[in-house]
Amino acid sequence: MALNGINMPLAFTGQEAIWQKVYISLGFNQTEIDNFVVGPAFLAWSRLGNMHSWAGPLPASWNKRQLSLQHQILQRMRSLGMLPVLPAFSGFVPGAIKRLFPKVNITRLGSWGHLNCSYSCSFLLDAKSPLFQQIGMTFLSELIKEFGTNHIYSADTFNEMVPSSSDPKYLSTVSNAVFKSMTQVDPLAIWLMQGWLFVNRPSFWQPTQIKALLRGVPLGRMIILDLFADNKPVYSFTESFYGQPFIWCMLHNFGGNIGMYGTVESINKGPFEARSFPHSTMVGTGITPEGIEQNDVVYELMNEIGWCQEPLNLTEWVMSYAQRRYGKKNDDAVAAWLLLFQSVYNNTSYQPDHNRSPLVHRPSLKLDTSLWYNKSDVYEAWRLMQAAASDLFFSETFRYDLVDVTRQSVQLLVSEFYEDLKNAFLKHSVVRLRTSGNVLVNNLLPQLDCLLSSDRHFIVGRWLQTARSLATNEEEAELYEFNARSQITLWGPGGNLLDYANKQWGGLVNDYYALRWGLFVSTLIKCLEKRIPFKQAYFNQIVFQVEQGFIINKVKYPDKPVGNTYEIAKQLFLTYYPRQ
Repeated sequence: MALNGINMPLAFTGQEAIWQKVYISLGFNQTEIDNFVVGPAFLAWSRLGNMHSWAGPLPASWNKRQLSLQHQILQRMRSLGMLPVLPAFSGFVPGAIKRLFPKVNITRLGSWGHLNCSYSCSFLLDAKSPLFQQIGMTFLSELIKEFGTNHIYSADTFNEMVPSSSDPKYLSTVSNAVFKSMTQVDPLAIWLMQGWLFVNRPSFWQPTQIKALLRGVPLGRMIILDLFADNKPVYSFTESFYGQPFIWCMLHNFGGNIGMYGTVESINKGPFEARSFPHSTMVGTGITPEGIEQNDVVYELMNEIGWCQEPLNLTEWVMSYAQRRYGKKNDDAVAAWLLLFQSVYNNTSYQPDHNRSPLVHRPSLKLDTSLWYNKSDVYEAWRLMQAAASDLFFSETFRYDLVDVTRQSVQLLVSEFYEDLKNAFLKHSVVRLRTSGNVLVNNLLPQLDCLLSSDRHFIVGRWLQTARSLATNEEEAELYEFNARSQITLWGPGGNLLDYANKQWGGLVNDYYALRWGLFVSTLIKCLEKRIPFKQAYFNQIVFQVEQGFIINKVKYPDKPVGNTYEIAKQLFLTYYPRQ
């Protein structure tokens, strides 16, 4: 990060240990705290006030270890000249606060993420209440005492949640209270806030409301992350956030989905357009993905843009990238990357990167298979990468890319099989339905699973074992594995954000996605044979048992790769490459 010029990283680890201390000092008992906190896989949303009480509680050992880890993280960040951003109080409190302070005024916000109020509908403390400042100051004081400070703090009060009032006075009162709770402890405090709320709920956040929230803080003492500027910049319709400094950010990825995606033309031009915007208050560039460890090329490009004074020549850049990535020039690999950059990595229609492939979504007859690119470009890149394999297979980065391009191509093939299945059903062809379904479920998906299982970057066992390794006993290990399995599948107890964080990983493809598709095909066949309509609601009920089965199946997946990547990739190519 430091070598790429990142100088203001978020440092949120370990804050739950601080909150534990604050809650105890306020009079909460341990049961009330345990009933409020979430499990480790969902801490990001808990910290934003979106959810509570799901997949927890956090063991005491978790807080202790995370506290120690945060000290190590901060020491390293500061040694490299970085300015870590620490968390601050945004106003959310446990519902049990009413037991301790029965007269305090709190507002319960609406539900979030299709979760009921057992797990969402957070409690927001009245910004005018003295208790707001007491809690905010206590937390920040304890935080600084433990970790020190670089005077930049993050807090987000209305992330994906509608405020109880649109009155500008109310909104500025809230932001002023959040900022005041920082400055009473640290007079040099600067507030870093996400600008995602303005994109997420534009019907609420009109110019008057946005300006009121932002101007509740003195100009220059708040920095806004224009979180999704690569797709939907906010600075352009808010007069550069009404004078508050902002950072032009590339969000790129929702849910940590695995799937090729990019807006390379946008990120090549956007920061420079923002700098030249009238009265621009832009102070930097940033990267704000919901998950990394995919699409390396996009992050390489965005990091380089931060050093540039004008847009790059993307053709020259990606040709150079192909050579740098593998340590050797190969004409086929260069040609493949040129094709990928003009297609799958150049979304100019600005569809958000939330993998919509039928492969990773609950089957139905209404799935969207539209693309922003010509799939023949990806198929041709697949052929070119396969041609380069004998020359570049010594390179670990090439082997990763060979798997990734093959995976993306198979994802496209699954969409083609899906359309064939749907058409066969609509035309009442049991034979065609059975034939296509058999190839998809019993051949293509198992072979994809084998390919993914051959590379350590694409195996579910590594994810699960990493989660378990954080435990100090078996009970904790079971909790952490439950969290890890839940996040990438059902997410909530009833599939509330189903497949939000979908992953194409070895083990997961066979024991989750393929099982769903097998049930879908057999259900469609049964409907045709019995001459009854396909009912999505009924299918959702029965497929939920399959989805839930992955969370509780207790299967121990290998955490090391299995199989010969080159041979498996070659066989997939020879069997399924769509020849014109």
